[in-house]
Amino acid sequence: MVRKPSGKWRMCIDYTDLNKACPKDPYPLPSIDRLVDSVAGFALLSFMETYSGYNQIRMHPQDEEKTTFITNDDAFCYKVMPFGLKNAGATY
Repeated sequence: MVRKPSGKWRMCIDYTDLNKACPKDPYPLPSIDRLVDSVAGFALLSFMETYSGYNQIRMHPQDEEKTTFITNDDAFCYKVMPFGLKNAGATY
């Protein structure tokens, strides 16, 4: 657990071993310069706010078990994409 600046707690899970076992997603993140250039000259631009965006992406049922973490009381796994997975950014 890590204390956030607000004083609340955030659970952090070390997915180092899982990330080593996962192949890298072949889809690179877009270049920010390319994105900015692609909207140049337009009069209207819109944005979508994705509050808790990672929590909106469901894990494939076969992959949920791979996100398992153990506490003093039980074992749990994510049904939505957690932070820390190698390809989470590219998937998002």
